[in-house]
Amino acid sequence: MPKATVLPRGLPLKPFVNPYYTGPVSDHFDGKRFFNPGGEMPASLRQIWEWQRSGQRRKWPLAAPSPFAADIPPPEVTGEAARMVAVGHASFLLQTGGLNILFDPVWSDRCAPPIGPKRHNVPGIAFDDLPEIHVVCVSHSHYDHMDRPTLERLHDRHGPRFVVPLGCDALIRSFRKTAEVSAHDWHERVALSGDVALTLDPTHHWSARGIADRRMTLWASFAVETPAGLVYVVGDSGFHGGENYRAARLRYGAPKLAVLPIGAYAPRAVMRPQHQDPDEAVRAARFLQAEMSLGSHFGTFQLTDEALEDPVARLGAALARWDVSPARFLPAHPGRVHLLPHAIDAPLPAPLAPTAEAVAPTDHAALPTAITATATAK
Repeated sequence: MPKATVLPRGLPLKPFVNPYYTGPVSDHFDGKRFFNPGGEMPASLRQIWEWQRSGQRRKWPLAAPSPFAADIPPPEVTGEAARMVAVGHASFLLQTGGLNILFDPVWSDRCAPPIGPKRHNVPGIAFDDLPEIHVVCVSHSHYDHMDRPTLERLHDRHGPRFVVPLGCDALIRSFRKTAEVSAHDWHERVALSGDVALTLDPTHHWSARGIADRRMTLWASFAVETPAGLVYVVGDSGFHGGENYRAARLRYGAPKLAVLPIGAYAPRAVMRPQHQDPDEAVRAARFLQAEMSLGSHFGTFQLTDEALEDPVARLGAALARWDVSPARFLPAHPGRVHLLPHAIDAPLPAPLAPTAEAVAPTDHAALPTAITATATAK
């Protein structure tokens, strides 16, 4: 008999068996693994190994403090209002309808502790300053989004409800057997209260906790219905020609606020299928017709090759290229607070047509010289 592979924290994996999820074949599940319909597979282990040996990673400073002070949130936000706070990387606190909802919370000093990439700035909210947490949404199982120590601390202190994509519930229960967790497929709507609901939406990504369980849990974005309007939160995504963003716009309407990743994109040959760059994120915002966007997934953990300042510089260049006011797309440094309803003194761009240029992957080498120079300046 072949030996079973042991996954992180003791979950057994027999050959050709998914240990997290068993369900019917669908347009994004082949009976064993999930996939992006019509999309790309993640880089192979060989590609990743060759990239790691390439020596192209830019050096980050030991500390990259946020320009914002750490926030102390109120106990709750009620009425027709919402309050979004950036914690760092892809972690956000949304307060609305009397609920406090965390997305992809990571308070650890490293992602993938104890040996993963170190944190370069402190969380935008101290853990002890969190209000009572009612719901925790985890977009997928990668360590920089599903942080076991943080999830355990949240369970032990707040006892929240965990809402996750298919298969991720098995991981959460392996962390804390008593966790209240529900797992959902794409397009499944989940009522959180009488005033707040969310739908798990397709995103172009993948999942893993180790080399033996790639794509065995699902990944998702969150379309959150709030008294203040739609809030669309993307934990991680490749651009995929903007398909998922255009579909979301048709499905839910234009969001009042979108959280869109802008970092961890270099080298493009490896990262393009899973991490959009700032230029693609700006196009995503226009496809969504988002009134306001916050750029995430940059500046806290060094996961890829680009320089610390590169995502924000490229974001500025992309906003100019795609005729979007900087007031409508801000980098979400830890501690940044955004309130709904908002009044933004800048025109909302017209809907972006899916032309060949608008859906193409960003070609950094072909960008105008001024954009390239701005983005790569030390």
